[in-house]
Amino acid sequence: MELRDFGLRNGLQVAPASIGAMRLPRDVDDAIELIRHAIDAGMRYIDTSRGYGESEWIVGRALKDGYREKVILSTKCSPWITKIRPDDEPTADRTRRRIEESMLRLDVEVLDYYQVWNIDSREHYDAAVAKGGMLEGIQRAMNEGLVRHTGFTTHDTVENLLDYIQEVDWCDIILFTYNMLNQRYAPAIQAAHEKGIGTIIMNPVAGGKLAQESRVLEDLASRVGVGSAPELAVRYVLSNPHVTTLINGITKLGDVDSTVRAAEAGPLSTDQMAMIQAFIESVDKEKQGLCTSCKYCMPCPSGINIPAIMNCIYDERHLGLAKAAKHRYQNMRQAKADACTQCGQCEEKCTQKLAIIEQLAYAAAAYAEPAP
Repeated sequence: MELRDFGLRNGLQVAPASIGAMRLPRDVDDAIELIRHAIDAGMRYIDTSRGYGESEWIVGRALKDGYREKVILSTKCSPWITKIRPDDEPTADRTRRRIEESMLRLDVEVLDYYQVWNIDSREHYDAAVAKGGMLEGIQRAMNEGLVRHTGFTTHDTVENLLDYIQEVDWCDIILFTYNMLNQRYAPAIQAAHEKGIGTIIMNPVAGGKLAQESRVLEDLASRVGVGSAPELAVRYVLSNPHVTTLINGITKLGDVDSTVRAAEAGPLSTDQMAMIQAFIESVDKEKQGLCTSCKYCMPCPSGINIPAIMNCIYDERHLGLAKAAKHRYQNMRQAKADACTQCGQCEEKCTQKLAIIEQLAYAAAAYAEPAP
């Protein structure tokens, strides 16, 4: 894979496909082999976290024998996501301590990046950048030579991000969600890119959804002229000129190989992108009068997660993800659709005026586990 500038603020270069270390194999030897295979294949950036179980410890073992020098290593933490101690707060002192602990777990002398993990609201942004806050702790570690660069990951609103991006002269990279089915952050990605900030994409295959068995998605890939739906998903993301790199949560060697092949195939043509966009618009929830997950129907008196079940039905009918929808339904912890009493409260509150009772009855019949 050809390298490109990792934004314009850090002097680094990165491949278009990078390593997400959240879903590594449980077997440590297998995980080490997988990470090294990805590095040997050209992936340079590694995204891990104190909150990813033993990921930091495993990544540290994988970076022995000369592999540390081949990568850009990034980890992250925030007390509103993972509290290492019950009294954790987003302070400079506590952040400085967490950085040192991550370095011990990774067994490295310096981190290329330490990020603020998941700025998802103005409240958390303000806490991170406040005097005596997280950013101050990271910058203290940078002044000590323990951390080279910083940035943040996000699930905040686009409107908030467009404001932050004008202010964050301290930020070299931002990690966003972006894929064929979720283009919400495209304006913020463009704004960050135009400011010289490196843009990293998580969930390029929609949390694995676009890699599930689906005749609909495979037919789309075939019409576009691409080998598979997962390849289509990766190339779609990398066809956005404002995207620097994407991270895939690798679990097996094939994840690495297929992602690298897709990245090396290059961006899609204008005509191919137009075909994909036409498909996306044809299955757009709002235009189809389907559940938009606004949650006005909630709470259900019977404890049913109505939007979650409606989204299972959407995935089956419009994306061809029948097996994935059934699996997700059967693994729901809340009450299933068969708990519906047909009280009608949900339909009275539904902004889309959907036949929710009818759809719940369908889910109860179609997704029920077979009798023992």
